[in-house]
Amino acid sequence: MYIDTVDVLNEEIYCDKLRLNQVLLNLLSNSVKYTEPGGSISIRITEEAGADGFAKYVFNVRDTGIGMSPEFVEHIFEPFEREENSTISGIQGTGLGMAITKNIVDLMGGDIEVKSKQGEGSEFTVSFVFRLHEEEEKEIELPALKNSRALVVDKDRNSCESVAHMLTQLGMRAEWVVSEDEVVECVRDAAADKDAYKVYVIDWMMAKMNGIEIARRIRKETGQDALILILTAYDWVDIEEEAREAGVDAFCSKPLFISEIKQCLHHVLCGNGQVVESHEDKLGKLKGGRILLAEDVELNQEIAVEILGDAGFTTEVADNGKIAVEMLEKSEPGYYQLILMDIQMPEMNGYEATRVIRGLDNKELASIPILAMSANAFEEDKQEALKSGMNGHIAKPIDIDSMFATLRSVLGS
Repeated sequence: MYIDTVDVLNEEIYCDKLRLNQVLLNLLSNSVKYTEPGGSISIRITEEAGADGFAKYVFNVRDTGIGMSPEFVEHIFEPFEREENSTISGIQGTGLGMAITKNIVDLMGGDIEVKSKQGEGSEFTVSFVFRLHEEEEKEIELPALKNSRALVVDKDRNSCESVAHMLTQLGMRAEWVVSEDEVVECVRDAAADKDAYKVYVIDWMMAKMNGIEIARRIRKETGQDALILILTAYDWVDIEEEAREAGVDAFCSKPLFISEIKQCLHHVLCGNGQVVESHEDKLGKLKGGRILLAEDVELNQEIAVEILGDAGFTTEVADNGKIAVEMLEKSEPGYYQLILMDIQMPEMNGYEATRVIRGLDNKELASIPILAMSANAFEEDKQEALKSGMNGHIAKPIDIDSMFATLRSVLGS
């Protein structure tokens, strides 16, 4: 999956964050569902000029999946519209998902379009006009890099163009390559022209070698003069020491916005290589422990387990509320530090499961902290969670910072 941004200069906006996330998650979930292994999915975010105090944001979600016929595309936003396709066994369709997505987009005053071709993939384009955050931020200047030469190395052409455009906006002369084999050649040619690259921005996951190995080769050719940044969508804690030894100056998280790369370069130039704070830096290190996750959707299980694992937690999964109650009853007090409870589950929903737990004879088990995890995030939903005996509410799709902050407040970490 590839994510890139184009001309997103205003990153602070006013919008319904939950509903925007729901729209994008629905579109991406559909792409994942209908794209076979080996295919690709990309999302591009573009900002376009709007009226004073506003801007238009365009979200383009593209995949190389099975695609749709023209006849089906005409009805894709109708409830329960389905299409039979021999590429995937059985009958697959959008059900209510696309109808709900269209309804949310309309309610937010946006537009949604779709292009698709069978056997080649689909492309959804959603656009909204959002009000901009008016508070002016302190401008970061990079005079030391003015008119300097920069090289972007990424296997995805769109990412290369996007990052190179950002560097150009920051006053640099940016070039890009999509192959590791071209890097050393570019470095040597630049040296021969007596116009060496001063900044390298390298993707961590290249095809033939990783970003650290590429950095090591650049340092062998150029010494310590240039700045080398690694772009990654993954946690870099485990590779940070090796990267520093190879000559990497800093890490930046994907997807990349211009404010982040500007801050990244500024901190490196000021001598602070830890440029982009990790969630542990922002929220303090969580103590870890064991969490019981009650969730019936496999994809949501995988996402939550991955996020919690990065924070140092061990997670055990129950497919519904009934199983969660049974797992807790069989455990010793203190075995689980907390329960994350989905609301909409078969056999026993989250509210019912919580009420059963609060009524257990073993008062230590009955008092375990329970947090609701639900896409229903209106105030009445939060109040219902509290009435059933829960300690708090985490909205879906999961906002990692918000989730960790809630965990810290409940666990006292």
